[in-house]
Amino acid sequence: MRLHRNLCEAVVAGLEQILIQGAHAGYAIDTLLGSNKKWGARDRNFIADHIYTLIRYQRLYGYAAGGDYIDTPAEAWHALGAYLIAIGHELPAWPEWAGLDADTVHSRLAAAQQQHTLTASLPDWLDHRGAKELDGRWAAEIAALNAQAPLCIRVNPLRATREAVADFLRSEQVPFTLSLSAPDAIIIDSRRNLRTSYAYRSGWFEVQDVSSQLVAPALDVSAGMTVIDACAGAGGKTMHLAALMHNKGRITAIDIYPDKLRELESRARRNDAKIIRTLLYTDSLEHTLRGTADRLLLDVPCSGMGVLRRHPDTKWKLTSDLLDQYITAQQDILRRYSIMLKPGGIMVYATCSIFPSENEKQVQAFLADHLSFAMIGEQKVSPAETGFDGFYICRLQRTK
Repeated sequence: MRLHRNLCEAVVAGLEQILIQGAHAGYAIDTLLGSNKKWGARDRNFIADHIYTLIRYQRLYGYAAGGDYIDTPAEAWHALGAYLIAIGHELPAWPEWAGLDADTVHSRLAAAQQQHTLTASLPDWLDHRGAKELDGRWAAEIAALNAQAPLCIRVNPLRATREAVADFLRSEQVPFTLSLSAPDAIIIDSRRNLRTSYAYRSGWFEVQDVSSQLVAPALDVSAGMTVIDACAGAGGKTMHLAALMHNKGRITAIDIYPDKLRELESRARRNDAKIIRTLLYTDSLEHTLRGTADRLLLDVPCSGMGVLRRHPDTKWKLTSDLLDQYITAQQDILRRYSIMLKPGGIMVYATCSIFPSENEKQVQAFLADHLSFAMIGEQKVSPAETGFDGFYICRLQRTK
């Protein structure tokens, strides 16, 4: 394939925004792809694929080009050139690639195989932390998390059946697999932007990984219950709860960010989820709602180490101090929000992390200080074992 300069310039521009300026990868790439209406599907795929690959493996290809991290536009050009050489391209004689030698690149790629922080492309501190947290499982987990994530959707039974969505996908010639791991899950076997489709705009389905689809059912909700989703965000799991409750009962969705709650309200209208009310968190809210919930979902803020496939820039933006801040916040949320649950009610503590310090160790510490709660089940989803996002889902019951 001939290399086009404007596409390579777009890749470098995206890397500069994400790795140097700190922009969110998904937003930056979507904005970049929308900036030139003349780019076709192949051009857009080239740009997105190369940006994501170089985010995932910036240390590997930075090293292959004679450096390390991508800290300047020149280093982004060099890393891109090294990657293109690695996959078989002969580089054009562009000034940005002057001095980049194919033999040297291949030699350095071979040498890099001896160093895990290069082959897995990780900050040193994160590699040490992962090895400490997961022991012998770390290498397999991070290898799985460096792979490209599949597209998975959750059928919304308030608007459609899985059979109807499957028929829609067939009519659009979209290859798919019906998941056996979650009853409403469909795995899309090609790269398609389904968010522009009639079915999506009509609320027939949401984009949601299989692992994430396991969280709401863990609450064991039924119609007529009072449910609190205390860290609701934009509401993916809130919508799922409304469907599981057949739009009967009440769900209170709480978050600290008004823009996320506005997005949740918009999604609820599209999903026909009529039992959801949103509340912006205030310092006294947990006391106002004390003892009111039959079910309580705490899908807490976390490192996101289980969803690196979808957000590979996380591993470059996460720091040891930030991880410790998440752990402290999780402890605080568990302690303060748990009072909203009724005696006999069920609470689910969930993260999209694979680190025990954010998962089972948090629950163990909580149970040691809260004798009126008991664990009634937990599930750990391993990306290496399942191919799905990494998740932790723990069910706790308030006994008195």
